[in-house]
Amino acid sequence: MLVEYLSSLIVVFGFSAIVIYFLSKVGIPPIVGFLVGGIIIGPSGLNLVREVHEIEMLAELGVIMLMFTIGLEFSLKNLLRLRTFVLGGGAFQVFATIGATTLLSYMFISETLSQAIFNGILVSLSSTAIVFKIIMDRAEMHTPYGRISIGILIFQDLCVVLFILLLPVIAGQKVNAVDIGFTIAKAVFVVGTVLLFARWGVPWVLHEVVKTRSRELFIAAIIFFCIGTALLSSRPCWVFPSPWGPFWQGL
Repeated sequence: MLVEYLSSLIVVFGFSAIVIYFLSKVGIPPIVGFLVGGIIIGPSGLNLVREVHEIEMLAELGVIMLMFTIGLEFSLKNLLRLRTFVLGGGAFQVFATIGATTLLSYMFISETLSQAIFNGILVSLSSTAIVFKIIMDRAEMHTPYGRISIGILIFQDLCVVLFILLLPVIAGQKVNAVDIGFTIAKAVFVVGTVLLFARWGVPWVLHEVVKTRSRELFIAAIIFFCIGTALLSSRPCWVFPSPWGPFWQGL
């Protein structure tokens, strides 16, 4: 098992290095090389990687670390400065894209209205991690178009929770309003807890860690905060056990 997993890692990193090398010759960002490499060697391509689940876990850990580095470059104060772009530009992009895609899908692809709306939701969302990484690599985070792009991405992330709650309704399933309210309350609690701890708890802990002048302790603390926050946000039901277990399992 371990040998197969290590073999998969060798294939992933080796093939990605080759793809990134050739794409860099034409000025294409490295993250595009990772995506192209994954498509080629994945189950839908050459099927060179069979330990897909284990690679997915490694990829999720990589996304966590990437979002942490983005957080180092972007503070809550900067988010508040972007509220106009978040609410204005973000709302226009998301709902205009949903409307246009829904109309095209319904009229030209002969989709049902529910399927057309679902297509619109899919098209309206983009990967925050990928776009942030490209903007950071180009040192364009503080440019006007970089700020607008970030504002739109933040609004998309905020809409994800709403869209997840709406999917059962779009699919025609019966949804209990109490379950939805409980879900929203949990999400608000978890986000609020993370923000409060990030404002007062994390700075104090890191200040004490820095006093030790131990590089190893600092790295361990950073990894703990990254993975712990991701785990808490992915399983908020640990905080408030829900009487509607199957509903949360579906999320």
